[in-house]
Amino acid sequence: MKAKLPLLFVASCLACSISMAQGPGPASPAGISAGLTKLFKEFGGFTAKAEVQALDDAKKEIANVPMDFALLDNKIRVGIDMTQIKSSTMAPTEADQLKQMGLSHVISIIRPDKKIIYVIYPDQKSVLTVPMPQEDVDAAEKSPKIQKTAQGNETVDGHPCVKNKVVVSDDKGQMLDAITWEASDLKNFPIQIQTKENGKVTMVHFRQVQIEKPSINQFDPPKDHAQFKDMMELMQAVMKKGSPPSGTNSK
Repeated sequence: MKAKLPLLFVASCLACSISMAQGPGPASPAGISAGLTKLFKEFGGFTAKAEVQALDDAKKEIANVPMDFALLDNKIRVGIDMTQIKSSTMAPTEADQLKQMGLSHVISIIRPDKKIIYVIYPDQKSVLTVPMPQEDVDAAEKSPKIQKTAQGNETVDGHPCVKNKVVVSDDKGQMLDAITWEASDLKNFPIQIQTKENGKVTMVHFRQVQIEKPSINQFDPPKDHAQFKDMMELMQAVMKKGSPPSGTNSK
């Protein structure tokens, strides 16, 4: 993994790629951006609904991923319903198959302090533990330089915002180059973030923002869930157990 792409989008892709049994790491994009989390450092923690949109160089949507998002310091929790994802590379039947298997609801928890990523399947009461690359752990722990240049004022979802060009860098160079929309009525929280990598634009849009630290318990896997170290072992257990009963509550 390379510390380049937005962490939210990577977390969603991580969950998607593992759900599709493509292995213990994301197929694409291949990276976690510690830089993006630094934009929230002054807030300490928050919860929100987030929408991650990937666009190609012609601004055509490639993917749209709605999610529940929580941050506590450099810890991240992302909850995704695979049936709600819009993707040009994912057929609707694939999400339906995952739902039948009890794998459509996925929670990814990134814990740099433990050097671990947890991928939780609530409907199957299962947890996959993925080791976090040391370079990503190191990047998450650093305190980089953040340079902002105001680009004007805009309104997003009724919030008056200052539009900024933001560059996040550390002693090894640039970590993140982004455009942010900081809401003045939400303590300058960046409710919209745009990044670009290799011609691909990623937009992260936050709604229902609650600027308060979530409980640390949200960043640990449930104790009653079965633990797995690789995807093959988890899939074998899922196949053996069969689909969960209809109406299972994954929240």
